[in-house]
Amino acid sequence: MHRALISPYTNYDVLEKRDSLSWNDATRRAIAKRLSIPRVPRFFSERQWQTLDAVCRRILPQADDRPPIPIAALLDATLLIDDTQGFRTDPLPYDQDAWRLGLKALDIEAQAIYGAAFHVLPPSTQDGLLSRAQGGDLHHPAWQPMTAQLFFEKRILVDIPAMYYSHPTSWSEIGFGGPASPRGYVRMELNRRDPWEAIETSAPRIQEDPYAR
Repeated sequence: MHRALISPYTNYDVLEKRDSLSWNDATRRAIAKRLSIPRVPRFFSERQWQTLDAVCRRILPQADDRPPIPIAALLDATLLIDDTQGFRTDPLPYDQDAWRLGLKALDIEAQAIYGAAFHVLPPSTQDGLLSRAQGGDLHHPAWQPMTAQLFFEKRILVDIPAMYYSHPTSWSEIGFGGPASPRGYVRMELNRRDPWEAIETSAPRIQEDPYAR
């Protein structure tokens, strides 16, 4: 929860494929909708949004060589329309309730231990609280009926990366060409690439977390 990846696909932008044969109209509409998601809370309260945004920054720090992916906004929009997996691990509540409950509980833990809201704590302190959640070392009654560990494993570590890698900016970062429809991918063997796929121009590098400064 400390460093961001500098992409090895220099100057690659998957959105340049928008009007090519690689994407069809359905793909263009879906991506346009994703890119236009409001970066304000509509499902979450303002306080929950602040906590969520801080959690996203710690779980997936983003490099400053590209526009930031609005992870909190993507998750907010997903929960707003209940576009979720449709299953859960007992005693974890349904996704909407789990997220609201978990963010509130995490903020309560921050207040109880450090006397401040989670989103205003130093990044290293936020990391420490999240690590304690992951390790099952937070036990405030506010977590009930779930546990901090279950929330961390089944919601934080599942939903935040899913939102991140649903966005075209992350596709450019990893050299992904976007949806396979209609062109598809032909060379499926390891270490082979189709002519329209991105080419690595440098080795991946690690940047110190810009949000820790």
